[in-house]
Amino acid sequence: MSIPAESIPAEFQNVTAFAKANVYFDGGVISHALQLSDGSKKTLGLIRVGEYHFNTDAPERMEITEGSCRVRLDGQTDWVTYDAGQSFDVPGKSGFDIVVDAGLCQYICSFLVA
Repeated sequence: MSIPAESIPAEFQNVTAFAKANVYFDGGVISHALQLSDGSKKTLGLIRVGEYHFNTDAPERMEITEGSCRVRLDGQTDWVTYDAGQSFDVPGKSGFDIVVDAGLCQYICSFLVA
């Protein structure tokens, strides 16, 4: 899904930022958690070159803010490329494979209400 670039926030105000990083795959994926004033949660992160698999508890929306990645949702066979300004949704109790072929891919992950 493509989203207007201006709708991807450049900053968040009135949030609690958690200082300890979430580090996955020996540093291949690193994020920091935010809790917004309305109680919703997001993570801001980056993904280095490589292929990774993530499982989800709650539904998520991944907004790509910089770079590019390829994604295959659990149960799917096709890979879909997402560039900066695009997003994809992942159902809860599911998962996805994500590949970054070059550079860094930066993202905002929003945890959606089921």
